[in-house]
Order: sequence, then C-alpha cells, then structure tokens
Amino acid sequence: MFGIGGGELIFILFIVLMLFGSDKVPEIARTMGKAMAQLKNATNDIKSEIQKGAEANGLDSKSLNDITGNINAEINNAKSNLLGDTGNLLGDTTNEIEKVKEDIDSLSGPIKRQR
Repeated sequence: MFGIGGGELIFILFIVLMLFGSDKVPEIARTMGKAMAQLKNATNDIKSEIQKGAEANGLDSKSLNDITGNINAEINNAKSNLLGDTGNLLGDTTNEIEKVKEDIDSLSGPIKRQR
C-alpha cells in the first residue's frame, strides 16, 4: 500500500495518535474516507464525460486503443532508429572519439603540457 511497510504504518499511526489524541482519530478517519469517496466519484464523472465526448465525436474505445497503439509503435520505431543495433544512443560515435584521442596522443607523443 503506497510502498509503506507495516512498521512505518504503525509509526505514522502513533504520530497521528500523539498529535490529535484518541478521541479525534475516528473523526479524522471518517473525514478522510468521505474525501476519498468524493475524489473517486469525481474521477469517475470526469472519465464518463470524456467517454461521452469521444463517442459524440465518433471515437469509440476500439479506435482510441488503435490510435494509442499506433502512437506507441511509432515511438518504439523512433527509439530503435535512434539507438540503432547497439542499444546505445551514441553508437559508433564513442569508438570514433576514442580513435581521435589515440591519434592526438600519438601525434603529441612525449610533448605534454607543463604546469
């Protein structure tokens, strides 16, 4: 539940109990429950309004799934084109940089910057 373990939950409950007292905790829990129910109802209302709007414009859930599937396929295609076969964004660029470094080192030879 939200990545909180048992010990952490007990600690949080202990802090709440210390801050608000034992007589206020049930009232707070009731209020939190009502707020969560209102939030759930509001999100369901928003989802239904979006669905009605989509259906009014001729989009059903199947066509929306097709559209999102096509978008995801294009994103994956762009990623594979960018990353290439190596799976590395830089690809062969890293090898070329290393070659240039070696060439510069071979040209400078024993000459090094003195401080």
